[in-house]
Amino acid sequence: MALHLLKLCVGAESIEDLQRWIDLRLAAMKAAGQTLEQFHTTRMLPKRAADLVDGGSLFWVIKGNIQARQRLLDIRPFTDAEGISRCNLVLEPVLHETSWAPRRPFQGWRYLDPDDAPRDLGGSGEDGDLPAELKRELAGLGLL
Repeated sequence: MALHLLKLCVGAESIEDLQRWIDLRLAAMKAAGQTLEQFHTTRMLPKRAADLVDGGSLFWVIKGNIQARQRLLDIRPFTDAEGISRCNLVLEPVLHETSWAPRRPFQGWRYLDPDDAPRDLGGSGEDGDLPAELKRELAGLGLL
């Protein structure tokens, strides 16, 4: 059964900002002759890793709302230079915009049940056509 992760996207102002960061990081890896792979490093290793890589995604909270997701491809534990255990969440480098869902700040990551995950946006007439500022205001009012 697929399971998802929820994570704050600190520093990003929008989905486009996050996509630019992903593109820049992949370009730097290519220039350095490294394997092109997008990942996010976190301190805690998920205990339910098998469920996460079985069709799960990492949902990004940007500016107080879940706004996008990336498919989880792999979870790789490692020990850094200071001897601290960490793991890389290997992600598909494609962002899938989702309907907005408000979330309060939290530390680290949280599991997200598939039934609670916001749906992907995919067609005209959905809230994906609204400007980000308007969506943020509507979500703050509980209308999105």
